[in-house]
Amino acid sequence: MANDNNIPGLNLDSKSFIPSLSVDCVILGYQNDQLYALVLKLKNSNDWSLPGGFIKKDEDIDSAALRELKNRTGLDISFLKQMHVFGGTQRRDLDFVDQKLNALGADETTKTWFQQRFISVAYLALVNPESFTPIPDPWSDLCEWKPLNDMPQLIFDHNEMIAYARDYIGIQIKYLPIGLSLLPEKFTMKTLQKLYEVVLERALDRANFQKKMLKLGILIRHEKQMSGGAHKAPYLYSFNELKYHEFLESGFGFI
Repeated sequence: MANDNNIPGLNLDSKSFIPSLSVDCVILGYQNDQLYALVLKLKNSNDWSLPGGFIKKDEDIDSAALRELKNRTGLDISFLKQMHVFGGTQRRDLDFVDQKLNALGADETTKTWFQQRFISVAYLALVNPESFTPIPDPWSDLCEWKPLNDMPQLIFDHNEMIAYARDYIGIQIKYLPIGLSLLPEKFTMKTLQKLYEVVLERALDRANFQKKMLKLGILIRHEKQMSGGAHKAPYLYSFNELKYHEFLESGFGFI
Protein backbone atom coordinates (compact mmCIF):
# COMPACT_ATOMS: atom_id res chain seq x y z
CA MET A 1 0.00 0.00 0.00
CA ALA A 2 1.36 3.44 -0.91
CA ASN A 3 2.24 5.79 1.90
CA ASP A 4 -0.37 8.57 1.96
CA ASN A 5 2.33 10.98 3.13
CA ASN A 6 4.54 10.31 0.13
CA ILE A 7 5.59 13.66 -1.32
CA PRO A 8 6.21 14.03 -5.05
CA GLY A 9 9.81 15.05 -5.58
CA LEU A 10 10.96 13.89 -2.15
CA ASN A 11 13.20 11.12 -3.40
CA LEU A 12 16.54 12.40 -4.62
CA ASP A 13 18.65 11.65 -7.65
CA SER A 14 21.59 11.45 -5.25
CA LYS A 15 24.14 10.72 -8.00
CA SER A 16 23.71 14.32 -9.17
CA PHE A 17 24.93 15.83 -5.88
CA ILE A 18 28.27 16.18 -4.10
CA PRO A 19 28.34 13.71 -1.17
CA SER A 20 28.59 14.88 2.46
CA LEU A 21 28.28 18.59 1.65
CA SER A 22 25.23 20.82 2.08
CA VAL A 23 24.23 24.48 2.23
CA ASP A 24 21.98 26.25 4.74
CA CYS A 25 20.68 29.81 4.51
CA VAL A 26 20.14 32.20 7.41
CA ILE A 27 17.86 34.94 6.10
CA LEU A 28 17.39 37.74 8.62
CA GLY A 29 14.73 40.43 8.45
CA TYR A 30 13.71 43.41 10.57
CA GLN A 31 10.14 44.28 11.60
CA ASN A 32 8.41 45.82 14.61
CA ASP A 33 11.76 46.63 16.25
CA GLN A 34 12.81 42.96 16.13
CA LEU A 35 15.09 40.75 14.10
CA TYR A 36 13.46 37.77 12.40
CA ALA A 37 14.74 34.65 10.63
CA LEU A 38 13.01 32.86 7.74
CA VAL A 39 12.30 29.23 8.67
CA LEU A 40 10.37 26.24 7.32
CA LYS A 41 7.97 23.94 9.14
CA LEU A 42 8.69 20.48 7.77
CA LYS A 43 5.91 18.47 6.13
CA ASN A 44 3.54 16.58 8.43
CA SER A 45 5.52 17.47 11.57
CA ASN A 46 6.11 20.11 14.23
CA ASP A 47 9.77 20.43 13.26
CA TRP A 48 11.29 23.65 11.93
CA SER A 49 14.45 24.20 9.90
CA LEU A 50 16.43 26.72 7.93
CA PRO A 51 16.12 26.56 4.15
CA GLY A 52 18.93 24.57 2.60
CA GLY A 53 19.88 21.60 0.48
CA PHE A 54 22.60 20.02 -1.62
CA ILE A 55 25.13 21.02 -4.27
CA LYS A 56 25.02 19.61 -7.77
CA LYS A 57 28.28 18.19 -9.07
CA ASP A 58 28.35 20.71 -11.92
CA GLU A 59 27.37 23.70 -9.75
CA ASP A 60 29.21 26.35 -7.75
CA ILE A 61 28.41 26.25 -4.03
CA ASP A 62 27.24 29.88 -4.05
CA SER A 63 24.89 29.11 -6.94
CA ALA A 64 23.55 26.06 -5.08
CA ALA A 65 22.69 28.20 -2.04
CA LEU A 66 20.79 30.71 -4.18
CA ARG A 67 18.96 27.92 -6.02
CA GLU A 68 17.98 26.08 -2.85
CA LEU A 69 16.82 29.30 -1.19
CA LYS A 70 14.56 30.14 -4.15
CA ASN A 71 13.21 26.59 -4.48
CA ARG A 72 12.47 26.22 -0.79
CA THR A 73 11.10 29.68 0.07
CA GLY A 74 10.36 31.57 -3.15
CA LEU A 75 12.99 34.18 -2.28
CA ASP A 76 14.91 35.12 -5.44
CA ILE A 77 17.97 37.24 -4.63
CA SER A 78 21.28 37.69 -6.38
CA PHE A 79 23.71 37.48 -3.48
CA LEU A 80 24.28 35.52 -0.27
CA LYS A 81 27.23 36.04 2.06
CA GLN A 82 29.14 32.85 2.84
CA MET A 83 29.24 33.03 6.63
CA HIS A 84 30.70 29.91 8.27
CA VAL A 85 31.22 26.16 7.88
CA PHE A 86 29.48 23.89 10.38
CA GLY A 87 31.07 20.46 10.63
CA GLY A 88 30.55 19.06 14.12
CA THR A 89 30.51 15.26 14.22
CA GLN A 90 27.26 15.27 16.21
CA ARG A 91 25.46 18.06 14.36
CA ARG A 92 22.75 15.75 12.96
CA ASP A 93 20.54 13.23 14.81
CA LEU A 94 20.50 10.28 12.40
CA ASP A 95 17.68 8.50 14.23
CA PHE A 96 15.57 11.62 13.80
CA VAL A 97 16.47 11.77 10.09
CA ASP A 98 15.51 8.15 9.53
CA GLN A 99 12.23 8.55 11.40
CA LYS A 100 11.18 11.57 9.33
CA LEU A 101 12.13 10.00 6.02
CA ASN A 102 10.20 6.84 6.84
CA ALA A 103 7.13 8.92 7.70
CA LEU A 104 7.38 10.73 4.37
CA GLY A 105 7.76 7.58 2.31
CA ALA A 106 11.33 8.14 1.12
CA ASP A 107 12.98 5.35 -0.85
CA GLU A 108 16.08 3.48 0.38
CA THR A 109 18.46 5.43 -1.84
CA THR A 110 17.25 8.71 -0.39
CA LYS A 111 17.45 7.41 3.17
CA THR A 112 21.01 6.19 2.61
CA TRP A 113 21.94 9.61 1.24
CA PHE A 114 20.61 11.42 4.29
CA GLN A 115 22.41 9.07 6.67
CA GLN A 116 25.80 10.45 5.58
CA ARG A 117 27.75 12.83 7.74
CA PHE A 118 27.20 16.30 6.27
CA ILE A 119 29.34 19.41 6.51
CA SER A 120 27.25 22.51 5.88
CA VAL A 121 28.32 25.83 4.40
CA ALA A 122 26.07 28.46 6.00
CA TYR A 123 25.06 31.60 4.13
CA LEU A 124 23.60 34.88 5.32
CA ALA A 125 21.37 37.54 3.76
CA LEU A 126 19.52 40.54 5.17
CA VAL A 127 16.07 40.98 3.63
CA ASN A 128 13.07 43.25 4.18
CA PRO A 129 10.26 40.82 5.10
CA GLU A 130 7.77 42.99 3.21
CA SER A 131 9.68 42.62 -0.05
CA PHE A 132 8.38 39.14 -0.90
CA THR A 133 5.79 36.50 0.02
CA PRO A 134 7.33 33.28 1.43
CA ILE A 135 6.24 30.11 -0.41
CA PRO A 136 6.90 26.71 1.22
CA ASP A 137 8.27 23.93 -0.98
CA PRO A 138 6.80 20.38 -1.21
CA TRP A 139 8.95 19.30 1.76
CA SER A 140 7.35 21.93 4.02
CA ASP A 141 3.95 22.95 5.36
CA LEU A 142 4.90 26.53 6.21
CA CYS A 143 7.54 29.13 5.40
CA GLU A 144 7.45 31.97 7.94
CA TRP A 145 9.39 34.75 9.63
CA LYS A 146 10.02 33.95 13.29
CA PRO A 147 11.45 36.50 15.78
CA LEU A 148 14.94 35.68 17.03
CA ASN A 149 13.87 36.23 20.63
CA ASP A 150 11.09 33.64 20.26
CA MET A 151 12.65 31.14 17.86
CA PRO A 152 11.35 27.56 18.03
CA GLN A 153 13.77 24.69 18.46
CA LEU A 154 15.07 23.94 14.97
CA ILE A 155 16.47 20.68 13.67
CA PHE A 156 20.16 19.78 13.88
CA ASP A 157 22.38 22.81 14.63
CA HIS A 158 20.19 25.37 12.87
CA ASN A 159 19.62 27.40 16.06
CA GLU A 160 23.39 27.59 16.38
CA MET A 161 23.59 28.91 12.83
CA ILE A 162 21.10 31.67 13.63
CA ALA A 163 23.01 32.57 16.80
CA TYR A 164 26.22 32.74 14.79
CA ALA A 165 24.53 35.01 12.23
CA ARG A 166 23.23 37.25 15.01
CA ASP A 167 26.73 37.67 16.44
CA TYR A 168 28.19 38.07 12.95
CA ILE A 169 26.07 41.09 12.03
CA GLY A 170 26.65 42.51 15.52
CA ILE A 171 30.36 42.64 14.68
CA GLN A 172 29.89 43.75 11.07
CA ILE A 173 27.64 46.70 11.97
CA LYS A 174 30.57 48.34 13.78
CA TYR A 175 32.51 48.62 10.52
CA LEU A 176 30.00 48.30 7.67
CA PRO A 177 26.64 49.97 7.05
CA ILE A 178 23.42 47.98 7.34
CA GLY A 179 19.82 48.88 6.64
CA LEU A 180 19.61 49.07 2.86
CA SER A 181 18.02 45.63 2.59
CA LEU A 182 16.17 45.77 5.92
CA LEU A 183 14.38 49.12 5.99
CA PRO A 184 11.76 50.72 3.71
CA GLU A 185 13.03 53.01 0.98
CA LYS A 186 12.44 56.03 3.22
CA PHE A 187 12.77 55.99 7.01
CA THR A 188 13.30 58.27 9.99
CA MET A 189 16.56 58.68 11.85
CA LYS A 190 14.83 57.18 14.88
CA THR A 191 13.96 54.06 12.89
CA LEU A 192 17.55 53.68 11.70
CA GLN A 193 18.89 54.15 15.23
CA LYS A 194 16.48 51.55 16.59
CA LEU A 195 17.75 49.02 14.03
CA TYR A 196 21.33 49.63 15.20
CA GLU A 197 20.28 49.32 18.85
CA VAL A 198 18.48 46.02 18.20
CA VAL A 199 21.51 44.57 16.42
CA LEU A 200 24.01 45.87 18.98
CA GLU A 201 21.69 45.03 21.89
CA ARG A 202 22.34 48.33 23.64
CA ALA A 203 21.05 51.89 23.63
CA LEU A 204 22.83 54.61 21.62
CA ASP A 205 22.98 58.33 22.26
CA ARG A 206 20.53 59.98 19.83
CA ALA A 207 22.52 63.13 19.07
CA ASN A 208 25.82 61.28 18.67
CA PHE A 209 24.25 58.62 16.44
CA GLN A 210 22.66 61.21 14.15
CA LYS A 211 25.90 63.21 13.94
CA LYS A 212 27.93 60.14 12.95
CA MET A 213 25.39 58.91 10.39
CA LEU A 214 25.10 62.30 8.69
CA LYS A 215 28.89 62.71 8.66
CA LEU A 216 29.27 59.45 6.73
CA GLY A 217 27.35 60.89 3.80
CA ILE A 218 25.39 57.68 3.13
CA LEU A 219 22.00 59.29 3.85
CA ILE A 220 19.86 61.53 1.66
CA ARG A 221 17.52 63.80 3.61
CA HIS A 222 14.10 64.48 2.11
CA GLU A 223 11.97 67.54 2.66
CA LYS A 224 9.13 67.26 5.16
CA GLN A 225 5.64 66.86 3.75
CA MET A 226 3.75 70.08 4.39
CA SER A 227 0.54 69.17 6.20
CA GLY A 228 -1.08 69.87 9.55
CA GLY A 229 1.61 69.87 12.23
CA ALA A 230 4.34 69.30 9.65
CA HIS A 231 6.80 71.40 11.66
CA LYS A 232 6.85 68.55 14.20
CA ALA A 233 7.22 65.77 11.65
CA PRO A 234 10.65 64.10 11.53
CA TYR A 235 12.73 64.22 8.38
CA LEU A 236 12.71 61.15 6.19
CA TYR A 237 15.94 59.69 4.86
CA SER A 238 16.99 57.23 2.20
CA PHE A 239 20.36 55.66 1.48
CA ASN A 240 22.81 57.03 -1.05
CA GLU A 241 23.41 53.64 -2.61
CA LEU A 242 26.67 54.58 -4.33
CA LYS A 243 28.21 55.82 -1.08
CA TYR A 244 26.65 52.92 0.84
CA HIS A 245 28.30 50.33 -1.41
CA GLU A 246 31.62 52.19 -1.26
CA PHE A 247 31.59 51.74 2.50
CA LEU A 248 30.63 48.07 2.08
CA GLU A 249 33.87 47.66 0.15
CA SER A 250 36.14 49.71 2.41
CA GLY A 251 34.46 49.90 5.84
CA PHE A 252 34.15 52.99 8.01
CA GLY A 253 34.74 52.18 11.68
CA PHE A 254 31.37 53.55 12.79
CA ILE A 255 31.59 52.37 16.41
